[in-house]
Amino acid sequence: MMKATDVIRTAMQISDQGMLQLIEDMRDAPMTSPTARGGNHPLWVLGHIAFVEADVPHILFGESNPLEHWGPLFAAGSEPVTVAGDYPPLDDVLHAYREARARNLEILERLGEDGLDQPTVAPPSGLEDVLRTAGQTLLVIALHQMNHRGQVADARRAAGRTPLFTPGNNGSDGGDGGAGRSERAGAAQEAAL
Repeated sequence: MMKATDVIRTAMQISDQGMLQLIEDMRDAPMTSPTARGGNHPLWVLGHIAFVEADVPHILFGESNPLEHWGPLFAAGSEPVTVAGDYPPLDDVLHAYREARARNLEILERLGEDGLDQPTVAPPSGLEDVLRTAGQTLLVIALHQMNHRGQVADARRAAGRTPLFTPGNNGSDGGDGGAGRSERAGAAQEAAL
């Protein structure tokens, strides 16, 4: 029988796989704007999700965010800039994101079913209703990431790349590397985001 922790864990894993596949594909073009009018480029998106992910222990327990020093670059309300040198290296940002995501998965396991209804200690202003409990917060983190995944998908398209089929593929693309049916499914998935 599926439990709420299973749903949250699965959402976090799928959002992680979907986002990182696109980020890894944009390593050579992390500053690509998703539109002709700018927008959130892949490096900003990765830094933003790393910053937000690292803030979860603060929201849940009041702990400090180890990436607080990145706030001016990546916090909600920050604006992407087009100078790569203004940002930490992509590998550093990716490492920070992976550490924060791993910690949040550990928190989910530690909380278990009984801990999901635990009230949050420090939700951001304006998000008190959405991030009322630990379970809501962890689920919203997965959904938040998928929102920004769409921006990276748009940046990929702006860079002239074709859609990728992402989570759930598990090699079932018929061995065509994403062409055919899987490629069409990936295009529909990216278009939906």
